[in-house]
Formats: sequence, structure tokens, C-alpha cells
Amino acid sequence: MNIVISNSSDKPIYEQIAKQIKKMIISGELSPGDALPSMRFLAKELRISVITTKRAYSDLERDGFIETVTGKGSFVANQNLSFIREEQLRLAEEFLQKAVDIARSSDISWAELSELLELLYKGE
Repeated sequence: MNIVISNSSDKPIYEQIAKQIKKMIISGELSPGDALPSMRFLAKELRISVITTKRAYSDLERDGFIETVTGKGSFVANQNLSFIREEQLRLAEEFLQKAVDIARSSDISWAELSELLELLYKGE
């Protein structure tokens, strides 16, 4: 599993880990039933605290992306990928609505807002 941690990111490390694992699940790189590395192994590989990997795995389990079996480890959940994608779409819509509300109240034009969204999406 190839997870890259950025110390210069404004996102906490556990969030970076969870986001990358979610992306692997949604893209099909990880399939339902696939085993994830143990929390200790992942912490050792990334040179971070086990508490940090535990937080990432807890968040993934809470969101339904993984299942943890005591004594056996953590596995990609057998969940409907279209449901996961729909949840992610709903979350994006929620954040975009907040952005639209701020833009409207700040007299930011549609052209400015769409240009900003395009720049952010493309990572420029």
C-alpha cells in the first residue's frame, strides 16, 4: 500500500491516511475483503504513532469503508461502491453550497467562483 504523508499539509496525518485509503477503495485499487496493513505495521512504515493510524482506521470504519475483526485485522468493507460514491457526492455538494453562500454574500461573481473551483480541482 503506497501512502504518502506530507508534513507541510494543513491536514492532520490521520486524515491524509484515511483520504488516501478511501480513494484506493473508491477507485477499485482495494477490493471488498482485501486486508489492510496492521495499524502497527503501517505506523512503522510511515514512521508515525500507532495512535495516528488507529485514528485513521477508526474514521474509515465509522464511515463504512473498512471493517475490523478482533484478532484478525482490518478489511475493506463489502459495501456498495455506488453508495460510497453517492455519499462523497453529497458531502461535496454540502461544501460547495457553503462556498456558493459565501460567494453570494461577498459579491463574488459566478465567473470568479467557477475559475477558482477549476483551479482547485486541477490542483494549480
